Amino acid sequence: MLERLFAELGPWNWIVLGLVLMIFEVAAPGIFFLWFGIAALVVGALSILLGDALGLGWQLQVVLFLILSLISVFIGRRLIGATDVVSDEPLLNRRGEQLIGQVVTLEEATVNGRGRARVGDSLWRVTGPDLAAGSQVRITGIDHGTLVVEAA
Repeated sequence: MLERLFAELGPWNWIVLGLVLMIFEVAAPGIFFLWFGIAALVVGALSILLGDALGLGWQLQVVLFLILSLISVFIGRRLIGATDVVSDEPLLNRRGEQLIGQVVTLEEATVNGRGRARVGDSLWRVTGPDLAAGSQVRITGIDHGTLVVEAA
């Protein structure tokens, strides 16, 4: 059945497959289907232009598609991977690291090195020297969601 389908559609099945894969890429972007779509379009173009001269049966077309898919994926990964994007907000999703260097007030006294400090409208666990509530502390680091502080 599959052989009959390939024989009836001829090289146009590769063009249709390539366009469908590119539509998938637009619908679910991730720069993955694009490379397979390009490979299918190339196989379709070769089949239309040189199919009779090269004797490209559907079996060879499938092998050519697989080879071109691998090549296009590797080339695409190199092209896309070569562009390192430098963020203007490198600490955007690392809230604790954004706080390093700020001076905050202890809400609860640090006893045995543990306490709580108010940062904005939230309370954070802190570790540092034993200090009384209301003391000013400087945030020097973060350890697993706990702020590391020292006396300011």
